[in-house]
Amino acid sequence: MLRVRPLHFTSRLDSWGRLLTALGMVRTENDAGWQVFDAGLGRLALHAVPEGAAEDGRTALAVEVGDLAEFARRTNLAAEEDGTIPAELVAADHGDACRITAPDGFSFLADKAAHGAQCADADPALAVVGVWFTEDPASASRTLQQVGARPRPVPDQDDTADFTAKNGGVLMVRPASGAPRSGLGFEYDGGLEPLRERLASAGIEASITEEAFARTLHVASPDAGAGAAGHVPATLWISQRHE
Repeated sequence: MLRVRPLHFTSRLDSWGRLLTALGMVRTENDAGWQVFDAGLGRLALHAVPEGAAEDGRTALAVEVGDLAEFARRTNLAAEEDGTIPAELVAADHGDACRITAPDGFSFLADKAAHGAQCADADPALAVVGVWFTEDPASASRTLQQVGARPRPVPDQDDTADFTAKNGGVLMVRPASGAPRSGLGFEYDGGLEPLRERLASAGIEASITEEAFARTLHVASPDAGAGAAGHVPATLWISQRHE
């Protein structure tokens, strides 16, 4: 199995909880400083950090798998043709995991899924999107295929790549200068106006923008505002899904 489940570090758990609930996600784990929200496709984990911490407002790309050892074996077998060994079983701070390291130096963790099924009450049209920004999109795309992500066509965009995970969520590769890094977004398979109204009823303002290839709902990031670090994006994007 493969499911997209980014990890977001924040000092504003309550604000994130209100936003994710308004988007149609359901909290399925709630431990001290650790919360997990299910979308119809994919999950998002929140990790509490002190305000002003270096990680505050950052997102780490991450996925969930069924069996760590088998996932590592399959990934490395798929990478044999490239002469690389991207998957390594590691003991992370939170327990056993598999670290994937790409040629551009970017790495992310695969964790064993704590529970298999998505929450049936989550909005089935909402998908969690993990984004990989890199100067080497070609090698990033190969790495995602090696871990089992499925390529999805991107119209007229030779330097970008989209992937879906078998058990939910979307992974995107986007070209960017500087060190490789991760980002967070969402995708909605339906009209954005009802979603905007749902957010408004929860007291959350959102605006719809016509992008080059999709309409996008822009929502202020709960981490943004006075005192936010420079790495914190001002807005979150919820893009309308187009086949």
